Amino acid sequence: MTQGERKATSILASIFALRMLGLFMIIPVFALYGQKLEGATPALIGLAIGIYGLTQAVLQIPVGLWADRINRKLLIIVGLILFALGGAVAAVADSIWGVIVGRAIQGAGAISAVVMALLADLTREEQRTKAMSTIGMSIGMSFAVAFILGPLVAGHFGLSGLFWATSVLAILGLSLLHLVPQPTVIIKQHHDSYWQQFKQSLLHPELARLNAGIFILHLVMTASFVLLPHLLIEYAHLPASQHGWVYLPIVLGGFIAAVPAIIIAEKRRKIKQVFIFGISLMVLSLLVLAIEYQHYWGLLFGISLFFVAFNLLEALLPSLLSKIAPAGTKATAMGIYSSSQFLGAFFGGVCGGLLWAKQDISLAYVILAMLTSLWVLLAVFMRSPRFLHSMMLNIPSCNSQQASQLLSKLQAIIGVEEAVVLAQEGVIYLKIDKNKLNEKDLQQILISC
Repeated sequence: MTQGERKATSILASIFALRMLGLFMIIPVFALYGQKLEGATPALIGLAIGIYGLTQAVLQIPVGLWADRINRKLLIIVGLILFALGGAVAAVADSIWGVIVGRAIQGAGAISAVVMALLADLTREEQRTKAMSTIGMSIGMSFAVAFILGPLVAGHFGLSGLFWATSVLAILGLSLLHLVPQPTVIIKQHHDSYWQQFKQSLLHPELARLNAGIFILHLVMTASFVLLPHLLIEYAHLPASQHGWVYLPIVLGGFIAAVPAIIIAEKRRKIKQVFIFGISLMVLSLLVLAIEYQHYWGLLFGISLFFVAFNLLEALLPSLLSKIAPAGTKATAMGIYSSSQFLGAFFGGVCGGLLWAKQDISLAYVILAMLTSLWVLLAVFMRSPRFLHSMMLNIPSCNSQQASQLLSKLQAIIGVEEAVVLAQEGVIYLKIDKNKLNEKDLQQILISC
């Protein structure tokens, strides 16, 4: 990575981590402390955990569409402000419904797709898996830290203090944003309509597989962690304040174990095979939890396998998406992807609450394992992504006829696999095969512009 790529990756990963830390701190304790809220039931507690995902799911797509046309950093600022505001609303609430409203407002800060699209703008495609893996690592680290801080903060300051902490973390994220460099190009206008732009990404068959996958992954994760705090108390005999010390080594160990697979996926171009391995490992971890949840070591082994798979898949999915998404529509594709992710979190919270109410833990994990098995089938039939490279080039602004002629010339160059010309903005997006590209022809065309 270049110095600029490292800077952009580290700062955006930190912003992502601060936001996710605020989200994750709620998960290990809310199922326990939320019972004290007025009107709380298992189903409403699950809804309070998952409602954040529902509002995220609704808004990620329109925000992703906007992010392909307007300043992405501005959208991130608005999203972090909403996240902080929602935390404040939940902090002052004394009923389960007040918390649900606050969590819904937090979810309105739907910036995951924008952050990933901005990162894609600021990194070369050959460095994209490293960058996205850093985001995945930041999620894993925030998960580990959250599962330590969440019980400690809730134990000392209650749920109110926990939600105030999420607002503070969002403000810290805002303070870092000005350090992120501007991308070379900011898209301000598209020639396609919003609907055409959305439909192109929604109906893309390979992107649809990834969207289904991230939906299942976050449904399973959220449902699992509605159940796991109760299992650690009942069968591992660990008080809630100690749960973080169990999760910390497991999450960190899971990330370290996933790193070799990530390297193999990119360096040896085995991303599909490693991807299928990660999903299969997730199925295995859920079956272990279904069978061994009553035994201390079996429970820890199942959680450990889960985090190896989770960290691996969290790194590979956005990398796959950035490779497959059509040129010039990354934020839109990531908006649909993020909507699927948070919709999965919503259904996971609701399903986890319902499964917890049934008190049949084995059946709950078998159901989750069966759902993940469907994902394995989807992945088996996916096409292996081509290892192409992205280019963004500036040209003088031109009219539609000139843009059409330029597009025809670009598409005729050997090694140019995909081209988008934004005439009024003076921008060209290319996806190229570096091993085949005729750079001399490309330079001649650019000089003639």
